[in-house]
Amino acid sequence: MHDVVSGTLRETVRLYVVVMTLFGTGILLALYSGTGLTAPNPPLAPHSYAASANPEHDETAPASILSAIEENASSPLSRLFLQIAVIVGASWAVGCVFRSFGQPAVLGEMMAGILLGPSLFGLFAPHAFNFVFAPSSLDTLRLFSQIGVCFFMFAVGMELDLSRLRHSAHRSLVIGHSSILIPYFLGVLLAIPLYHIYAQPGASYAAFALIMGIAMSITAFPVLVRILQDRDLFKTKLGGIATLCAAVGDATAWCILAFVIAVARATDFRTASFALALVGIYAVLMLFVVRPVLQKRMRGSLLREIEPSRGVLALSFGVVLVSALCTELMGIHALFGAFVAGVVMPAGGGFRKKLIVRIEHFSSVLLLPIFFAFIGLRTQIGLLSGARDWLICLMIIFVATVGKLGGTAVVSRMLKMPWRESLQLGALMNTRGLMELIVLNIGYDMGILSIRIFTMLVLMALVTTFMTGPLVDLFRGRRASSG
Repeated sequence: MHDVVSGTLRETVRLYVVVMTLFGTGILLALYSGTGLTAPNPPLAPHSYAASANPEHDETAPASILSAIEENASSPLSRLFLQIAVIVGASWAVGCVFRSFGQPAVLGEMMAGILLGPSLFGLFAPHAFNFVFAPSSLDTLRLFSQIGVCFFMFAVGMELDLSRLRHSAHRSLVIGHSSILIPYFLGVLLAIPLYHIYAQPGASYAAFALIMGIAMSITAFPVLVRILQDRDLFKTKLGGIATLCAAVGDATAWCILAFVIAVARATDFRTASFALALVGIYAVLMLFVVRPVLQKRMRGSLLREIEPSRGVLALSFGVVLVSALCTELMGIHALFGAFVAGVVMPAGGGFRKKLIVRIEHFSSVLLLPIFFAFIGLRTQIGLLSGARDWLICLMIIFVATVGKLGGTAVVSRMLKMPWRESLQLGALMNTRGLMELIVLNIGYDMGILSIRIFTMLVLMALVTTFMTGPLVDLFRGRRASSG
């Protein structure tokens, strides 16, 4: 037996030596035989490669190496890798700092985006900032950020359970819609004095006011859920009401946003009506045609597989891409299509949870920080130079908090909820986070918000999200007025 093994090993070694020797020698002979070949004719504008090989230029070799490295670092792919490395590293570091203070990591990632922008990085290291985030490279970064937000909205749509909304208590519906309409009303009123100062040239008042209303009324449903989980409130009665109200509010707000985009992009009333009609037809088809087909197509796999198969994942991502493309072609936004694709995904067998985990691991670590950084590149706090700008910024934060927190708390109290729980619910609904940044980015891209009002609203999103956790803890400890 030993002799057989030894013989096999010898044959293997012999074959290896023969193959390596034969083809290695062939490579060397081919290289040697090509040394006498004539070089091709130089191009019309020859590069100075010959000069760099000249002995007279040997003293410049280190400089040439540095120049080559700098040139390679300036290539689109190298710059993109550098940007992603800087963004992911900064997001992780700042997220850890915020998490240590009891704040959601996503808030730290939002702040990291601001710090990487011209407000800090560009202010203290302008040359490094201009090299890392060169203006010519931002289009690629913007596309990556949009893809990340689309997959995030897909996950948000999957977290929205339509069956719970359909069977939810009337109180949640009233509170959810009130938490949208009251701050929306205040935002539209606030737009009247701000329109001539802060709207982009050419933007209509209607578009500016509608975007301001959305900015005041949006709630960050995913951030709200994570705050509830961090404070052990998710499975409580308050947590159930908050998640239902936020889900109702989010669904309503995104429908309103679709209407706003259709109106803002349309050239006349007929175009806007046609776009809204297309959206209505699209929504009906997705809910009553695509959804049952997906349920039937995936039922067997969902029941048999512990994890989604590659075919099921491919079908799911295909639905996201096609749905996003459809709404983009309608003139609404790809984000709305991604959100609806998440809503119609099958819910059986824990499929949504398994898919959400996969998407969040990829999106939250890589793609969403890119979106935050892109928002940060647009946020220029230095433009708020005068006392008037800062007073208006503070007024926006105050109006947003009063409308969202105060409006939710008052309506909740009118529905016989204790004051303590009403104020906690108002504080939870006042968190805006990433959802707010998505709305603001749309408003800026559409030429409605100027860079100054954009910056003010970004600061408002950060402040209102930052105060959510501390306010919930504060109101949670108030027992005197709980009746």
